[in-house]
Amino acid sequence: MTIRLAHVAAAALLGLLATPAQAQLAGKKVLFVNSYHEGYEWSDGEERGAKTVLEAAGATVKFHRMDAKRHGDEPFRKEAGLKAKAEIEAFKPDAVILSDDPAVKYLLVPYFKDAALPFVFCGVNWEAGKYGLPFKNATGMVEVALVKEMFAKLGEYAKGKRMSYLTIDSETERVELAAAKQYAGTSFVEEKMVKTMAEWKEAFTKLQAESDIIVLGNNAGAPDWKDADAAAFVQASAKVITGTINDWMMPYTMLGFTKIPEEQGQWSAAAVIQILGGKTPSTIPVTPNKQAKIFINPRLAAKAGVVFAPDLVRIATVAK
Repeated sequence: MTIRLAHVAAAALLGLLATPAQAQLAGKKVLFVNSYHEGYEWSDGEERGAKTVLEAAGATVKFHRMDAKRHGDEPFRKEAGLKAKAEIEAFKPDAVILSDDPAVKYLLVPYFKDAALPFVFCGVNWEAGKYGLPFKNATGMVEVALVKEMFAKLGEYAKGKRMSYLTIDSETERVELAAAKQYAGTSFVEEKMVKTMAEWKEAFTKLQAESDIIVLGNNAGAPDWKDADAAAFVQASAKVITGTINDWMMPYTMLGFTKIPEEQGQWSAAAVIQILGGKTPSTIPVTPNKQAKIFINPRLAAKAGVVFAPDLVRIATVAK
């Protein structure tokens, strides 16, 4: 994968897809079905990206949120899919954008596969074929982590090759871990999927004694997570290089190769513009994200004796 800087890639994307149809969505309605909840940073960014493009093109945009991040049980998610279906029937949109896997699994697949209503998905983890996508009426952008690039860069600052993975346990993180290993062609000496912040701290301490690199997954889902406490803990105890693919984990991590959620929303909105301009969804290829934002946390890195090279510092964003 070729990593592109965010501002260059975004300009190219919008120039390619949106410009010819800027005035064509006046009077059109687009429903954005978010798998998760307002306040979840990733899907909030997807919403922002889509809203900016669609409203600039004159569309009316409405958001419906399924809250599946906080409710992982099957009955809740099936009911959330039915509620989203009812919202579509009531709002009567001209097109629907779906963000992330639950909306595809519990709404698009059971109720709208190959229907007349066009759908564009974004944020589907790693590959869309697991849902039988693309459909005649659906295309989208899959979400891939920039793990190859990150693992290579982490190796430049590690004292050895032993790499471990630590995350809060969730359905998404189990998929992310398996896919990251397959995508990067690597393995971890230890994999820790914990339920609470207390368990996370214990595992972090243990892994530092047994690893040269620790990859940190998501912190979402830990009921006792406290940002300030976690930041103070890692600042006091950091001994080895750490990395992440999630920008919100940078207060606790030294290096981040992060995806940009706005890219997912922008691409989906631009695809909707083309579809409502007459293009058939199935003729728009499913594509992976390509933008990257690199973060560094020099203060935390210094605690472990890591000094980032000047060429990395020049292109990176310093974490707050």
